[in-house]
Amino acid sequence: MELGLAYTKMFRPHHLPHEYRAFRNPMNRSVGRSGRINTLWALLLGAGAAITILVTLLNVGGPGRGDDTNKLTLYCAAGVRSAMDEIAERYKEECGVTVEIQYGGSGTLLHNKIEINKFDTADLFLAADDSYTTEAVEKGLAAETLPIAHMRPVIAVRKDSSKKIESIEDLLDDDVAVAVANPDQAAIGEATQERLSQVAAGDTTLWQKLEQHVTRRGVFKPTVADVAADVKLGSVDAGIVWDSTVAMPKFRDELKAVRVPELDGDPGLVTVCVLNSSRHPTAALKFARYMSARDRGLPVFEEYGLRPVEGDVWAEQPEITFFCGAVNRRAVEQIIEEFQQREGVFVDTRYDGCGSLTGTMGMIDDQSTDLGFPDVYMACDVYFLENVKQWFQEAANVSDTEIVIAVPKGDTKVKQLRDLVKPGIRVSIGEPDQCTIGALTRRLLVKEGLYDQLKEKQTQEDEVVVEKPSSAMLITDVVGGHVDAALAYITDVLANRDSVDIVRIDSPLNKAIQPFSIAKTSDHKYLTRRLFRKIASSPEAFEDAGFHFRLDEDPAANKSEAPGP
Repeated sequence: MELGLAYTKMFRPHHLPHEYRAFRNPMNRSVGRSGRINTLWALLLGAGAAITILVTLLNVGGPGRGDDTNKLTLYCAAGVRSAMDEIAERYKEECGVTVEIQYGGSGTLLHNKIEINKFDTADLFLAADDSYTTEAVEKGLAAETLPIAHMRPVIAVRKDSSKKIESIEDLLDDDVAVAVANPDQAAIGEATQERLSQVAAGDTTLWQKLEQHVTRRGVFKPTVADVAADVKLGSVDAGIVWDSTVAMPKFRDELKAVRVPELDGDPGLVTVCVLNSSRHPTAALKFARYMSARDRGLPVFEEYGLRPVEGDVWAEQPEITFFCGAVNRRAVEQIIEEFQQREGVFVDTRYDGCGSLTGTMGMIDDQSTDLGFPDVYMACDVYFLENVKQWFQEAANVSDTEIVIAVPKGDTKVKQLRDLVKPGIRVSIGEPDQCTIGALTRRLLVKEGLYDQLKEKQTQEDEVVVEKPSSAMLITDVVGGHVDAALAYITDVLANRDSVDIVRIDSPLNKAIQPFSIAKTSDHKYLTRRLFRKIASSPEAFEDAGFHFRLDEDPAANKSEAPGP
């Protein structure tokens, strides 16, 4: 857009050299040398065309741009092929977008496709285990990840097999041919290697014994589907696959799953991530939301034997309601705007005093988000979250800010808390039942033995003690000269340093901690967790606004993983 404006300004008369301005005047005979003028105009028009092309190119591939695409490319683990083929077909019918899918082992796709082909423009990567999408993110190859479903490794055998195979040890018999996925290529192979390597077998491990047996009396395959196909065809007697593989329509009539304790443990988590190579990240996220929605893609995955996560409710453009304490606004406003653009969603953010916000929550009887209850709440302090915690999942403490005394620039009448109760000192504080700064101010003044004195002062006709419903209003009184001091957040004061001075308070109660929590009733828990991750990855936004960012220092203590289960 800036380039386009620059292009327009180039052709305004006062920006043109004298000889070009003369060309615009039909009475000026110097324009008669048409060859020279035509050449100059040709150069200018050529430059304009070049700029137009450049603007077009710049608009391709940026976050939230060029996402009216009708085609996406997905790299997908072969083990979920049947489910993904059906989901992609449904998505095309419903949303008009074709999804081209390239199948393979998760490891092969990550290491031989995504990692090597730097100029590839693929949009999404679905892996049979989240270790691969985590690796993709850590290597800077992917951004958002969305969970889909769980799978467990099992032994697959033909239902009509005459061989009794009930344990890993049975696979090691000389007359048993076994197929195993290559750990370097497929998630099921890596999961098998990881689990069996933890089981001792004499002076070696169960994995080493199985690996030797397969090398001698079996076969390593590139994908879990290849392993299952070999078992189905009778090329081998058994194979290690995902439980969902055995449940697939093309295998379930011939194969059965044998669960063994050595392969148990944490189930594999199928996840999909948006690749940084995507030219259409918003469109890619939309399809990722579709496949991970509990009323769209997840039932299909379940039909094909996977155990889906809870999932969000599907919407073309989801809308979430964010109740946000007013103190947080300077830090999160731009973050929310960028999140909306990237995800293609709408965040209805309501900034207000936390007393007002929690009061609104209390008036919504069944906490339904359809009736206006927030999907997410970021309080000014844990004080007000405590009042509504029964409606929210476990919170993460994102940041904290200091409570200070704000005074007019150069004014020295107030140097400490006790000065607020002196006769003639005009004071502005927060209303304790409407905003967090008011509640924390009351707590602080009670601790210092000053609250009753200030309230008494408030009743006197010739004194000024005003209470405000929001922290944002306190500094306005100081800047406008209406009061001599206000108890406010330092984040609000710093935005007005040209006209306000800071008096710090020496007290353990001069701090507000900002928690982030997701409503138990939200239909968009995974979307709001991604909003949390966006916030958690933006410490500079908080620090620039004067906050102390807590998540960087001690993630465990502050529960920095996305809130909720």
